[in-house]
Amino acid sequence: MTNAEEVMDITEVVCLESDLQDGQMKEVEVDGHKILLVRSGGQFSAVGSRCTHYAAPLVKGSLQGDKVRCPFHGACFNVKTGDIEEYPGLDCLPSYKVKIEDGKVHVTLHTKEAKRLKQMSHQEPESSHTVILIGGGPASLVCAETLRQNDYRGRIVMVTKDDLPPFDKPKLSKAMNVESDRLLLRPKDFFQQHDIELWMKREVISINTEAKTVTMDDKTEQRYDQLLIATGCRARPMACPGADLENVKLLETFKDAQDIHNMCAGKKVVVVGTSFIGMEVASYLSDKAASVSVIGKSEYPFQLSLGSEIGKMTMEMLREKGVKFYMNDNVAEIRGENGKVKEVILQKGELLEADAVVIGIGVLPNSEFVDGTKIQKDKRNNIIVDKCMRTSVSQVFSAGDVVCFPLGIRGHEQVNIAHWQLAHAHGRIAALAMVSKPVEIKSVPFFWTVLLGKSIRYTGYGNGYTDIVFKGKLEERKFLAFYMKEDVMVAAASLNFDPAVAAVAEMMATGKDITRAQIESDDLSWLNMP
Repeated sequence: MTNAEEVMDITEVVCLESDLQDGQMKEVEVDGHKILLVRSGGQFSAVGSRCTHYAAPLVKGSLQGDKVRCPFHGACFNVKTGDIEEYPGLDCLPSYKVKIEDGKVHVTLHTKEAKRLKQMSHQEPESSHTVILIGGGPASLVCAETLRQNDYRGRIVMVTKDDLPPFDKPKLSKAMNVESDRLLLRPKDFFQQHDIELWMKREVISINTEAKTVTMDDKTEQRYDQLLIATGCRARPMACPGADLENVKLLETFKDAQDIHNMCAGKKVVVVGTSFIGMEVASYLSDKAASVSVIGKSEYPFQLSLGSEIGKMTMEMLREKGVKFYMNDNVAEIRGENGKVKEVILQKGELLEADAVVIGIGVLPNSEFVDGTKIQKDKRNNIIVDKCMRTSVSQVFSAGDVVCFPLGIRGHEQVNIAHWQLAHAHGRIAALAMVSKPVEIKSVPFFWTVLLGKSIRYTGYGNGYTDIVFKGKLEERKFLAFYMKEDVMVAAASLNFDPAVAAVAEMMATGKDITRAQIESDDLSWLNMP
């Protein structure tokens, strides 16, 4: 905490006791600093007012019991302690002392810090116990922090192919020209401060689980006592002729995002793929490129994940900004001149002029380096883990996009879900198992996509849904969609309907049943939206 943020304890009356009913929250101020005041279970509590992820106002979120869930991206905080209990984001909220006197609510301000880091231990120099974390994403970072927060005093080594410390990867397709320092999840000196060795631009190419060693791309070996595999996925390349031409780009790294931003400005761009990466790239480039053409295999974007109706709406949104769509089609060939892209030939025969091509056609798990070990994988090469993120080999754990894990809200069905929020949660669960404090993964999936400044939020797992019940109006671009599997709600999505999806996520997390009758009713008071 800097001196500017340290304050002497300041106590002020913020409201009357009668101003807040049980189950309500209110944003109040002490010395000009905003605080979230909550009345829950007959007790008042006060915590920081802004989510520690992207600073969303928590007063607009969903309060259920002792938990407030961020309306934008689903992070969840305990209103008594301020501790983060669901991700994304890394930090807890500060909590403040509350006193009731003569029917008035007094809150004491002791800090103007917006975030609070849990107490972290340090490595003991004589300790030889070593945890290696393969991968530089949120799963590895949260695992490292959770180990230190649970008094692990051994050596922690994080190995990443990236030339940056762990960074906010979802931003790459939404804000391609952002400075690298603004993407970092933790400042560079954080790792040194907390005795986390960060090995950048290095790659693990093989594991010997018998000898408990990993081999690096420079042929050096490193011994481990416990291992986390959190290598994520890589972008799936195109298999057509011309895919290796210059100005054909996949989006994986910070440099890729910079390159796409620079090479597409004022140019004719073809985007291949109509899922999240492809649509976000098309949205970002819609006011920067000379033209944007999107090619998709289905009738509408997001058809498999969000359904035809929402897909059609997103297509109309981008069309209004001049983006052209070529659906039910695919690329037959990319033709070039002097090694650079000149045109894209579609399977239906159409020819599109192009200066640049961006590919977003799915991902492949980075798991080949475990071949030859006893670490089990599924038929799609995802690493199989149990409810505590343990693999089939003792003291080897796995987390994030590379895993197939048991999803609690679907009867522990083994699934692969590549969500930013889940990778955080997996990292925490793996760390707790490493320090013999095992907790089962119970997180409810939550993700978001941003198109033209508008966020579509989604929670649950809609695979195999049979129908969608809509509230609001798609044509007005304000809706709440419930994905049903017969009479069971399995997922929800929304646009301009906050904090509905956060409320649904919290209800799913606490095991509350949401019936078709509730969903089809005009009365949505059960969502307890402010």
